[in-house]
Amino acid sequence: MAQGQRTNRILVRGAEQALEQMKYEAAAEVGITPPPDGYWGDIPARLNGAVGGHMVKRLIQQAESQMAGGFQPGAARPAPQPQPPQPQPQR
Repeated sequence: MAQGQRTNRILVRGAEQALEQMKYEAAAEVGITPPPDGYWGDIPARLNGAVGGHMVKRLIQQAESQMAGGFQPGAARPAPQPQPPQPQPQR
């Protein structure tokens, strides 16, 4: 695809590499051999759609897990929240 036609924007800086890795993992999970040269344009749209759909499913699972306070392997751990100081018992 020509660079001038690119409309997808990464909303979180630094997420490009993680999303690219997830694309290759999703392709393997749905049984698609990723193109060795990295050009996905020769793969039928139906198969590319399956990869994208699988990525969306995994992203939703990660978001739901984070919202529920759980942790799912492969998901980023939330930063620990600082705890307020505890009052010391008086003697």
